[in-house]
Amino acid sequence: MAGLEGLDLRELLAFEPKGGVIRFAGQRALLMDPVTLGLLRKELIGMLGMTAARGIFTRLGYAHGWRTAEAMRTAVAWPDEAEWRRAGGRLHTLMGQVRVERIERKDTDGPEPFAEAQWSDSYEAEQHLLHLGQAEEPVCWSLTGFASGYLSYCNNKPIYCAELKCVGKGDAFCHIVGRPEAEWSTECTEFLRFYETQCMEGVLGQVTEALRQTERKLRAKRQSLARAGVTEDPSGMVARAESMQRVLNLARRSAKVDTTILVTGESGVGKERIARLIHDESGRSHKAFIAVNCAAVTESLLESELFGHAKGSFTGATNDRPGLFEAAHGGTLFLDEVGEVPPAMQAKLLRALQEREVRRVGENTSRKVDVRVVAATNRELSEEVRLGRFRQDLFYRLRVIELRIPPLRERKEDILPLARLLLAEAGERLGRRVNGLSPDAADQLLRYPWPGNVRELGNAVERAVVLCEGPRVERDDLPEEVRAAPPSLVPTRNPRRLEDMEKEYILAVLAQNGGNRSRTAEQLDIGVATLYRKLKQYGHPEAAH
Repeated sequence: MAGLEGLDLRELLAFEPKGGVIRFAGQRALLMDPVTLGLLRKELIGMLGMTAARGIFTRLGYAHGWRTAEAMRTAVAWPDEAEWRRAGGRLHTLMGQVRVERIERKDTDGPEPFAEAQWSDSYEAEQHLLHLGQAEEPVCWSLTGFASGYLSYCNNKPIYCAELKCVGKGDAFCHIVGRPEAEWSTECTEFLRFYETQCMEGVLGQVTEALRQTERKLRAKRQSLARAGVTEDPSGMVARAESMQRVLNLARRSAKVDTTILVTGESGVGKERIARLIHDESGRSHKAFIAVNCAAVTESLLESELFGHAKGSFTGATNDRPGLFEAAHGGTLFLDEVGEVPPAMQAKLLRALQEREVRRVGENTSRKVDVRVVAATNRELSEEVRLGRFRQDLFYRLRVIELRIPPLRERKEDILPLARLLLAEAGERLGRRVNGLSPDAADQLLRYPWPGNVRELGNAVERAVVLCEGPRVERDDLPEEVRAAPPSLVPTRNPRRLEDMEKEYILAVLAQNGGNRSRTAEQLDIGVATLYRKLKQYGHPEAAH
């Protein structure tokens, strides 16, 4: 065998039937299923992130290319060394990794590349699409690493290859260019760091530091919660009320099954927290959780936001852009306020859920997506269906499992534990040492009906932390509407005297009316003279007017 054209896989491969050893160009070789490498890629990206995984595969490919060039130097009787230097692409094809077609440029505007090729049938692009879906950047990391390693060894200087087009990101073919390190423009040197071990070391260092910071935050949070006497559910949520415990139990059971879930309840009850719990307890927890408020996106942009768009599909679409369905591939997409989705978009959303594929605005082809959808609404969707404002088929497709979160006024057992948890978090965030609630403040929190639910409670507690002057929140630190809340008529474990409850209720109604005795007497259905007498009995300043 002589020369590049004479390279033949049958002559490069040798088998030892008894020992089971395969040799390629005289060196031991292994047969490996590409799906195995695809699964390894998926796991590494999940554990270390895209940057670190790319660095690992690039360095692996570089070492493979370098080793192959070294072995091939003496394994073949080359007519001249130029053919050995050019044999990398042919060898890549013979190994079954990618089909290489060299590009010979005769006329070019810029400097001619040291090496240039068009790739097809890339195993790496195939596996990335199979396990991770379409990418935004080129994905043939080990293949470009191989080409760089082979060329660098053969030419006794660093030659680095970059992939300019890639099937893994939606291009028709893969296109690579190789240049000496010094010839790459400063704008293109970002990819060179993937050939350096510092790339992985730096990313792993960042991951380690991030873990340390997380541990410090968790430790500080545990200390602040201990000072406030708060115990949490493992999910970080408070659920003393039996109704809320049932919701959390059903959420955890539903998380194990990869199906669509509809979370309902009033505004501010914590629907997104439940959606995150479902994601965290599912097999998708290592992938993205992406939330979108459907009510906050205009009808004209919602389709592009969810499904993506092609370059030039509308004014301002200067680049191809994947939508949130594609961004959440492998993970969970939370559609908040799904009841606000316009009718025209409801049909497209239904199709995406049923077919598990999306079509970008301006494109004719569909893209498969693997997404778990959790939707939420504060509307009564069954009533919206009856009124013809929401598609019945979409309603049933979303409500495979429904989780209805009770409002805070129906779970009074959770109010004070929630307030203490929010107090500890706000104190930690704002740098204030506030250790708890005074009895009067706690009593007033229980009286208020919380129409804004947990969100309103969190705002009230944060305001109190900002305003309080002592080590605990007092009644006067609470918002005016909370301070003015009348006592509940539901008896507690320690019933209070009727006279005390009457006094508190009358004073609370008077405060709500800004001290207007006529309006207060009218609301209480008593005479103004009777009200005056009672205020005088209580020693209230209004009795002196």
